Amino acid sequence: MTVTARPHDSHVSQDKVAKFGGTSVATAAQLLKVKAIIDADPKRRFIVPSAPGKADAKDTKVTDLLYLAHQLAAKGQPIAPVWDKITERFLSIVRDLKLTLDLKPVLDQAKATIEGGATADYAASRGEAIHGLIVAALLNAEYVDAAEVITFDRAGRLDPATFAAIKKRCAGPGRYCIPGFYGRGADGQVKTFSRGGSDVTGSVVANAVDAAIYENWTDVSGVLMTDPRIVAEAKPIAEITYGELRELSYMGASVLHEEAVFPVRGKAIPINIRNTNRPDDAGTMIVDRRDPGSQVVVGIAGTKGFTVFGIEKALMNGEVGFLRRVLDAFEHHGIAVEHVPTGIDTMSVVVADKQLGTRADALVEDIRAAVQPDSVSVTPGMALIATVGQGMSNATGTAGRLFASLARARVNVRMIDQGSSEQNIIVGVEESDLAGAIRAIYNEFA
Repeated sequence: MTVTARPHDSHVSQDKVAKFGGTSVATAAQLLKVKAIIDADPKRRFIVPSAPGKADAKDTKVTDLLYLAHQLAAKGQPIAPVWDKITERFLSIVRDLKLTLDLKPVLDQAKATIEGGATADYAASRGEAIHGLIVAALLNAEYVDAAEVITFDRAGRLDPATFAAIKKRCAGPGRYCIPGFYGRGADGQVKTFSRGGSDVTGSVVANAVDAAIYENWTDVSGVLMTDPRIVAEAKPIAEITYGELRELSYMGASVLHEEAVFPVRGKAIPINIRNTNRPDDAGTMIVDRRDPGSQVVVGIAGTKGFTVFGIEKALMNGEVGFLRRVLDAFEHHGIAVEHVPTGIDTMSVVVADKQLGTRADALVEDIRAAVQPDSVSVTPGMALIATVGQGMSNATGTAGRLFASLARARVNVRMIDQGSSEQNIIVGVEESDLAGAIRAIYNEFA
C-alpha cells in the first residue's frame, strides 16, 4: 500500500486528530479513559478508533476473530461459534458503557455479508467499522464510515481525492469519529490498509483537516531510545524527526505504522505518541526538524535475519557495470537488496533471509557467471544494528565512540554502512552478539 501526502497547504487549524490503538479501546474501562482524554481538550475533534485489541494476555483481538470467521466462511464451514464471540465482545462493551445503542442489525448484516462471500478486507474492517459506532455514541460524535471518504485507485494507492472528501464531510462543528484501517477500493469494495493501518488513517485525516497535531494514543509513553526487552532502563525519546523514526522503524522499532509518516510529513504536522493509561505523560513528538543540541544519538534499533554475500575481485573498481551485473543477479531471483557496502576490490550485498529463502547457492553461481570474481562468500546468521541521530553528522568522533564501545563489549563487527544523510551508521554483527552490541552502544550514547 503506497500513501503519499497531498501538497502543502499554508492553513493549519488548531484542531487535533486523536487515534486510539487496539489496547486503548479493548474494554469499556479503557474506552472511559478515552472519553476522559477527549473531554479534557475540545480541540480533539477528530477521533480515529481501532478495533478492540486484547483485553488481557489470554484474549484474542477482534480483527483476528474476523479473519478466522472469513476463513471458515470461505471453506463453507459455519462461522457461528466465532461470530458469537465477536458479538458478545461488542455487546458487552455497549452494556458496560450503558449506551442505548442497538448493534444487532449491524452485526447481523456483517455476518450475513461474510457468509455470503465477502472479501477478507471487508471481514477484517468490521472490527473498526462496528467499534466506531460505539465510540461515536460514547463521545457524542458524528460517525463517518471510512469507506465513504477514503478511497484507493486501481493500483492500490491512496486516491488524492480522499483529502478533499474528508475535509468536506467533516467541515461542521463538533466531533467526528472516522474508523481506522479501511476505505473503499476503485471497484467499490471495502479495502484495508496493512495491519496497523489505523495509524495511517489518523495521519490521512490529520492532513485533510489541516490539524495542528496528530495524537497517536497507545499503551506506551512514547518511543524509547532502544528495545526495553534488551535495555530495561531505556530512556524515552522526547523529540525525533520523521526521518530518524523511519531509520529506526526500518530496523524493527515498531511504535507507529511505517507509512503513517507520509501524509503528515508534507505539511510538517507533528505526531505525538501518547499513553492512554498515563495521559499526563508528554510522550514523544515526531517532527519535521529538530535541534539535536547535545543529543548525538536519538535511538538504536537492531534486528536479526540477514545474509551477507561477500564478493572480491582485483581491480573491480575499474570494471564498468560491475555493480549493476551483481545486482542483476539478485533482481533475476526477485530478491530485494538491503545494503551494498563497497571497497576498492570488494563489495558486500546484504539481503534479508526471508527474501533469500533457499536460493543462496543459485545466486553464487549467477554472480560467478556475471562478473567472474576471485571469490564469493556467503555469511548467514547476521544481525544489523542502526545507530540513528541528526547530531551524528556534526559530532566529531561519533563513529570512533561507537566502535570503541563495541570493542569493549568484545563484539566483532562484520560490516559497516553509513547512509548518505549521515544520520545513521549501520553495523553488521553475529546474531548472537545483537543484544550485547545494542547494550554497549546504548550505554555509550544514552
